[in-house]
Amino acid sequence: MWYCCSGKAREIPIMTGSDSSPKQQRQQKEERAGQRERERERERGIGGIGVVLGRPYVDINSMYEMKKELGRGQSGVTYLCIERSTGREYACKCISRGKLVRMDEIEDVRREIMILQHLSGQPNIVEFRGAYEDRQNVHLVMELCSGGELFDRIIEKGTYSEREAARLMRQIVNVVHVCHFMGVMHRDLKPENFLLATKDPHAPLKATDFGLSIFIEQDKVYKDIVGSAYYVAPEVLKRNYGKEIDVWSAGVILYILLSGVPPFWGETEKQIFDAILEGKLDLESAPWPSISAAAKDLIRKMLAYEPKKRITASAALEHPWMKEGGEASDKPIDNAVLSRMKQFRAMNKMKKLALKVIAQNLSEEEIKGLKQMFNNMDTDRSGTITFEELKSGLSRLGSKLSETEIRQLMDAADVDKSGTIDYYEFITATMHRHKLEKEENLYKAFQYFDKDNSGSDGRINYEEFVSMMRKGTLDNDGIAGKERTR
Repeated sequence: MWYCCSGKAREIPIMTGSDSSPKQQRQQKEERAGQRERERERERGIGGIGVVLGRPYVDINSMYEMKKELGRGQSGVTYLCIERSTGREYACKCISRGKLVRMDEIEDVRREIMILQHLSGQPNIVEFRGAYEDRQNVHLVMELCSGGELFDRIIEKGTYSEREAARLMRQIVNVVHVCHFMGVMHRDLKPENFLLATKDPHAPLKATDFGLSIFIEQDKVYKDIVGSAYYVAPEVLKRNYGKEIDVWSAGVILYILLSGVPPFWGETEKQIFDAILEGKLDLESAPWPSISAAAKDLIRKMLAYEPKKRITASAALEHPWMKEGGEASDKPIDNAVLSRMKQFRAMNKMKKLALKVIAQNLSEEEIKGLKQMFNNMDTDRSGTITFEELKSGLSRLGSKLSETEIRQLMDAADVDKSGTIDYYEFITATMHRHKLEKEENLYKAFQYFDKDNSGSDGRINYEEFVSMMRKGTLDNDGIAGKERTR
């Protein structure tokens, strides 16, 4: 992984001593010292509130037993951990707070957590368990993938058959498709960031490490140079790119799967970047003469030099080569969005209204991905989602629900019974239940009902309200809890 550093202008105060008495100067000096101490206290999280997550410190060792080290990267160390209450194994990425010096570094960790929460539940994306903070580290607990890295499997085998490559690429490109549909740009797709769920030869892939990922902002041109040398798209090096870069990176992975080497080679990073910018794609030398024309056609489309001419992830999934030799199951895919909508259906009316209050109080940063999803489904740009748009959107996410089931989901999300789903109804129905962990969100929702500030809405007190709101969230197995309607 490589980075570019940029200097940031800082405002430097200019002090004039001629107009200040010695006493005033001492007072100013004491005020500055006090301000510096307050800033240091905020950095240390004095008062038991973590500066990164904004939540009370948690003793991670009381919840999980840390075992062997699984891996080490730029941002932290990942350990095998065992949940003490259940005995289940997870992976825990520990990020040292000492490395989070600047505010933008803290924001990067917050964004990674939000993206993991947002994407959690998709079949080829690592399942996120939770984030915790103590005085030394921020801990990200997630699904344990025991099969190792895809990169190691590639090295071990050298090359894959086209059938094996197609099976893997369907999963990789589906991750890109789902990320883009849900408003996320990964920005660092490479074999090392895909883990195999188990050691089984046909184990599913899981995308991990969303540390460089961002929520897509409509019409924004991105300029930060990020990614990993062999997989970076030419437009990234030109500092003018969008989500198409993820398709390029997936195309590089496909090239390696079929040939054992990357398409753009060099002994140094500069040589690699020069080769990428030149864009000369070799599909003639060995082993390419023995590779099918359909496979080469897909590679050309995924590695098209001009981003606007590059195939989209959804179109790549429909490419003939992707389907050849595949055994697509008819079993319905219960993706994260559907899971949230089904869960929302089971909630009582008060809970629905409380969630809408929470949705209306979420920051722009917290709902960027959901906003992009809403825009993707709202194809006629009317500001609402019709039944046909919902059906089409769910179909693009892989759903095979019947019209009756989609109608039930529609009715559940359409709180005001207008016949369509408006923006806040959509945010309410699909926002991740991790938002219920934040005390401030729950308190704002309770205040909506607690008109006389008595600490009770007339039926339940605050503690009962919090308990009700947190019931029915996904448990360890991803099964929604059942609730009775009041």
